[in-house]
Amino acid sequence: MKPRKLSNSPVTYFISGTEHAQWVLFIHAAFVNHNMFQSQFEYFENKYNILAVDIIGHGQSTDTQKGDSIDKMSKWIFDILKAENIQKVHIVGVSLGAVLAQDFANHFPESVSSLACFGGYDINHFDMKLQKKNGAKQILMMLKAFISVKWFAKENKKISAHTLQAQNEFFDMNILFQKKSFIFLATLNSMVNKHQTGKRNYPLLIGCGNFAIPMELEAIKQWKISEPNCKVVIFQNAGHCVNMDVPQEFNMVMENFWTSTE
Repeated sequence: MKPRKLSNSPVTYFISGTEHAQWVLFIHAAFVNHNMFQSQFEYFENKYNILAVDIIGHGQSTDTQKGDSIDKMSKWIFDILKAENIQKVHIVGVSLGAVLAQDFANHFPESVSSLACFGGYDINHFDMKLQKKNGAKQILMMLKAFISVKWFAKENKKISAHTLQAQNEFFDMNILFQKKSFIFLATLNSMVNKHQTGKRNYPLLIGCGNFAIPMELEAIKQWKISEPNCKVVIFQNAGHCVNMDVPQEFNMVMENFWTSTE
């Protein structure tokens, strides 16, 4: 997939195919880039048109201007859809990508064919007590990042993936993350508990791996309670980034989910 960029946006995006009926947008986790979905690109490229982005401060989306921040990602993605004449997309978000996927759906629900969020939480009804339980560990991880990105990446891969192969792939992307890009994440909380979830006119799928941290599993449980009509999947032998840990199982789940929406 060749990189593309709009003149009024720092976001680099990638497209594979335009001949299929439906589009899928992949939004990656923090500290890596769109290549975390490489197994999905290879599997789905002959079945769907694929759109992927590098989140601001990640991958090839580092050519920024003053005032650029992550809370503008939804508008930038919408501008990409308009520029590429894409009416609707199936959206897949993992971790940070799950947060951005929901924020996009909050602002542009008419552009969503379906929403799938993994390793995330319900940003419209998030219990901040869950965050506090994990706060000390997150602060420690950030300190490691400011001291050494390599040290941070070595620790982060253990949290972000379960299988050795996925951990190594995550590390290879994480090591490329620049310390200065942390500033773009500063407005992330502006997306949380700012919207009420309206009636979704598209299906919702949520999930995580069975080896995810307890906070993540609890967040999925609470989300299901608040939106009982959503579908839930807990991937076995997987951690945070389920699409990397168990790509074959993940691909089958996504294909079945999208097929059921047709």
